[in-house]
Amino acid sequence: MLDSLSQHALQIIIMAVALLISIIGHEIMHGLVAYHYGDPTAKHAGRLSINPIKHIDLLGSIIVPVVLFIAQAPFLFGWAKPVPIDIRFIIHSRGYGAAIGVALAGVSYNLALALFASMLLFSDILDLSMQSLVGSISVLLLLYLIQYNVVLCVFNLLPIPPLDGSQALLFAALKFRLYTFAKFLESIAPYGMLIVFVILFIPSLSSILFYPATMLLRFLLPL
Repeated sequence: MLDSLSQHALQIIIMAVALLISIIGHEIMHGLVAYHYGDPTAKHAGRLSINPIKHIDLLGSIIVPVVLFIAQAPFLFGWAKPVPIDIRFIIHSRGYGAAIGVALAGVSYNLALALFASMLLFSDILDLSMQSLVGSISVLLLLYLIQYNVVLCVFNLLPIPPLDGSQALLFAALKFRLYTFAKFLESIAPYGMLIVFVILFIPSLSSILFYPATMLLRFLLPL
């Protein structure tokens, strides 16, 4: 078995791998759905690749997760570089419904991955004996995949620009000609990232907004 220092280092590596799988897959899925609707922008930019180097964002993929880890936050959070998408082309050629599909592609990936990881964790498909190093690593990886993907799904559904939930709401408002609401969402867009950071780094506020994530985790991790 590993000593305590090696175990801690291994845990950090597993956490980082789980987070990268979660945030990079989230962005790739946006690009794949956009490509399905006829927009090749992400493909031409090489952003449908699973090579993590193409997707890592200095702030979202490194600095924010490290700060949250040092601060002993109850969860890690981050993001990859946004995949380039010509949303105007998609709206013009396929309509607002397609734009909503692109906006929700990332959170759909996160939810599906969390459900899949939970199924593997609590089934007999894999031999996840904690007595072996491989079993321990597999269990930790699945646990972190469930946690991170649930948090990413719930957080990105918040109706705050530039999060996916706000984009889906904006396109839905335009589809149903709710122009006043659409203008409101556009008006708060310049302050969106400030609101996001306030939510992330004020524990009392984040605990309230992440309550749905807590409930979903209790369902997926009935330990």
